[in-house]
Amino acid sequence: MMDTNVKTMSGSYNRMFLVLLLMVLVVGGFIPMSHVNAAQLRAGVAKVDITDTTAGPVNDRLYVRALLLNAGETTAVIITVDAVAIGEIGHISNNYLGSVRSQIENELQIKPGNVLINASHCHGVVCSDIDRRTFQAVKEASLNMVPVNVGAGIGYEDRIMENRRLKLKNGQEADVRHAYSLVPDEEVAGVGPVDPEIGIFRLDRKDGRTLAVVYNFAIHPIQGVPGGGNTADITGFASQVIEDNLGKGTIALFLQGCAGDINPVWYKDVNHPRDAEPLGNMLGLSTLQALKKIDSKRDNRLKIINEVIKLPRADYAQRIFSMEIEQEKLDYILRTEKEIHRMDTVIRQLLDLSRPSAVDSSVVSIHEVIDDIANVLNVQPLMSNIELTLSLEAQSDQVLADPNQLRQVFLNLAINAADAIAADREEKQGKLEIMSEVIGKNLASKKHFMKSIEIRFIDNGSGISQKILDNIFDPFFTTKAPGQGTGLGLYVCFMIVDSLGGNIQAHSAEGQGMTMTITLPLAE
Repeated sequence: MMDTNVKTMSGSYNRMFLVLLLMVLVVGGFIPMSHVNAAQLRAGVAKVDITDTTAGPVNDRLYVRALLLNAGETTAVIITVDAVAIGEIGHISNNYLGSVRSQIENELQIKPGNVLINASHCHGVVCSDIDRRTFQAVKEASLNMVPVNVGAGIGYEDRIMENRRLKLKNGQEADVRHAYSLVPDEEVAGVGPVDPEIGIFRLDRKDGRTLAVVYNFAIHPIQGVPGGGNTADITGFASQVIEDNLGKGTIALFLQGCAGDINPVWYKDVNHPRDAEPLGNMLGLSTLQALKKIDSKRDNRLKIINEVIKLPRADYAQRIFSMEIEQEKLDYILRTEKEIHRMDTVIRQLLDLSRPSAVDSSVVSIHEVIDDIANVLNVQPLMSNIELTLSLEAQSDQVLADPNQLRQVFLNLAINAADAIAADREEKQGKLEIMSEVIGKNLASKKHFMKSIEIRFIDNGSGISQKILDNIFDPFFTTKAPGQGTGLGLYVCFMIVDSLGGNIQAHSAEGQGMTMTITLPLAE
């Protein structure tokens, strides 16, 4: 009767599990028939709700279930949790296992090695105090111990699962996941196997009423529900079906028998909505059908054997090392490309200054250019936390200039302002205001008094000191980190404005923002 071979790729150990529960309760081992404990076998069960009701809509409840078995001086605990994993991934911390076992040992004097905790692998969201509620379930079970008869058997269910691995004609395998696209049908040679057996262990009170059903099956309960609510998924529905049919006081504990690769059926089928409940109902009913054929009887044998099983793992050390070397090469190439681009920008800006514009100057509306760049700025990520205000009050706004050069100047000043606001460590709403007004001014480049337009870019960034302010229009001067700027932006702005017969000035103080003022002669 004993079959200890691993049967399929699914990692299922259902037959092994069945034999263990038929003979004794075991945590990871086998018990010879000669080991007999004459004390009366007693058991207690309890379940506690662990649903996180703050994580969104709840479709069905998640539970931690506890089963205590005792014979004389030997006590064992099985705990099943509706969760994706015990630590590492999901919502249960890495401290959970040690915390729960410590509480059980300190208050109930049950050794940590006698406590088996198993996660169903459903993707439900559990509450933050799950360790406290787990101990609550164990303690409640310990207070309700009754004499029991036991029995074990096998059920069968092959309609609700499928192997996740597709065997391809080229000898490789493809993984079926929601995030991955499927290979074409003509490339598929076959699908990996599944294990349809349900390992079942029943515990009945002396009056014949069922106290607990422990069932073991190979499937990952990750189907979800149509509404997308929090759910214990397939195995949660299966346990509920078993408990509802066997009456009040019965607890059904699901032990995951799948080491990997077993999906719910129709996992990627667009013609079948994702609904765990029908699949869970089938698993529960198949377990109940098999349970009817299992007789329970007095059997007081209980012994704990702890065994550490080393799982086979691939050695990817050399592959990881090779990929790290490749990553370093790619990083070097990216840095090189970035520097080449930066050098290209510097050279292009210098060439633009050394040769006349290909476009002849014409009468240009300053306000139209500002409106144009405002539309560009409003959709840029760098302006997401900056309020842009236009106060264009100049009654006359036409100047003789190259519109592309003006656009370059205004964009440069606006982007500089946005960078200064972003660099300010104070958490405040960024503000950039662009203003215009007509003034009368005796320009240095002109011999007579004439009307001009003044354009101001005012930001509420961190500002700069007078020492830096004196140098900001110098070529190659920048306050940005190495590689972040060419130091030519404001120098180019200065040269363009000067070529138009105007001037540009900066006014700032540390902590008081910056005002950049451009003055240009109006077209006569």
